[in-house]
Amino acid sequence: MLSLLLLIPAVGALGMILLPRDRSDLIRNLALSVSLLTLTCSLGLLLQFDSHAGQMQFVQDQIWFEVGAIKVRYQIGIDGLSLFLVLLTTFLLPIAILASRHIETKLRSYMFFMLLLEMGIIGVFVSLDLILFYVFWEVTLIPMYFLIGIWGGKRRIYAAVKFFIYTMAGSLLMLAAIISLYFLNPSRSFDLIEITHKLASGEMVLSPVAELLLFLAFLLAFAVKVPLFPFHTWLPDAHVEAPTAGSIILAGVLLKMGTYGLLRFCLPLFPNASLTLAPVISFLAIIGIIYGALVAMVQPDIKKLVAYSSISHLGFVVLGIFAFNLPSIEGATYQMLNHGLSTGALFLLVGMIYDRRHTHLIEDFGGLAQVMPRYAAFFMFVALSSIGLPGLNGFVGEFLILQGTFLQHPGSAALAASGIVLSAVYMLWMYQRVFMGKVENERNRLLADLNTREQIILLPIIILILWMGIYPGPFLRRMDASLQMVVDRIEQSRESQTYRVELRGN
Repeated sequence: MLSLLLLIPAVGALGMILLPRDRSDLIRNLALSVSLLTLTCSLGLLLQFDSHAGQMQFVQDQIWFEVGAIKVRYQIGIDGLSLFLVLLTTFLLPIAILASRHIETKLRSYMFFMLLLEMGIIGVFVSLDLILFYVFWEVTLIPMYFLIGIWGGKRRIYAAVKFFIYTMAGSLLMLAAIISLYFLNPSRSFDLIEITHKLASGEMVLSPVAELLLFLAFLLAFAVKVPLFPFHTWLPDAHVEAPTAGSIILAGVLLKMGTYGLLRFCLPLFPNASLTLAPVISFLAIIGIIYGALVAMVQPDIKKLVAYSSISHLGFVVLGIFAFNLPSIEGATYQMLNHGLSTGALFLLVGMIYDRRHTHLIEDFGGLAQVMPRYAAFFMFVALSSIGLPGLNGFVGEFLILQGTFLQHPGSAALAASGIVLSAVYMLWMYQRVFMGKVENERNRLLADLNTREQIILLPIIILILWMGIYPGPFLRRMDASLQMVVDRIEQSRESQTYRVELRGN
């Protein structure tokens, strides 16, 4: 089933090449059909997923290629961590394609890159071979680079090149770490599950220096992708210049590749280094939470405001991961999904108003609630979700993160909580300036409210935001067993460190 999820968008992307360039309706319909078919298949995973099992499910493992003694395997599978990230990807792609009605230039190439991007992101979340993971990680870089560079705004080349350089720099160090793990593994394998098991059982031992260096190499790649402060500077430019669909996918799932990598690789493979550097990483996460919120507050551009809010919200995710207990890590994983829905919806709404007015500047609006009441209602609902209003999805994730963090570091939880207050300030202040008051710009009086197609696009996100806020149980229940294994790995390392300290004392 996982191979099918990779195959469908790949075949759809290749099918785009065969279509005539001037058949725009056919191109759009094929892209939408492929994305909906992928979504339907991914729902099959959810129906057959065993929520009581922490191990990988739907595993497929066979040799991909071998050169001499080096074997790279086509090894894929999912657990409670990756299941909903795959579903989030397949859910947002049809919405992103429907939000691309304004794309006319090189439409065939545009849809080719969208489907290629979907395949790459799914591949990242299901890969269990380190080389296969790296290949898919790099595959996602190519379509996003072209989506920004060709269909982006005025500074699109600058933003695309900056995005490419930042991501590539971190990725090369990760590749060096992957190769090092191969040679340190007695069986000379890139198998992630095997390496994790051997490290946990003591069959494979890393020196403290080696573990720290390997951890830092992986951490840099993931920190850039999150992005964690101070590796965040590429994100606002990429978001502002990207087309609407590009921003939806970038915020919705591409950034989650970084936080996913922290949970899938850094904590299970390098628990000692994770424990050692946790205070530093948590400190950077808190800076990101407060810094992102403060900078968002003074932004004159709505899209850049939402971009900086991503830095703040994902700081919560990193903080939850490095609190090392089940509530915080479950909250972090849940918040990945929440951010993908809420921020993806915000970028979608910003794109809708941009299509009408061709501006993101807050000062160009005012009083929109009078002329676009349906748009104002949808925007308010999503904004409250982003803020973390009880009853909506954002509250559940932030509550669990702060609860888990408080158990370990009450002061860190208190500082992070200020980010929630600040998020209400910048989001509601922006809403007041854009939607409240009188319509002073005459061009805004002629704006059309949301049409039926736009409301249909937004409705599934609204339903999920409400469902995840009121009834998070089905989501959290499927994460429990897999995330408990991550926590157990950290606890095993913590107990081992304590035992060694006691031995030295005696």
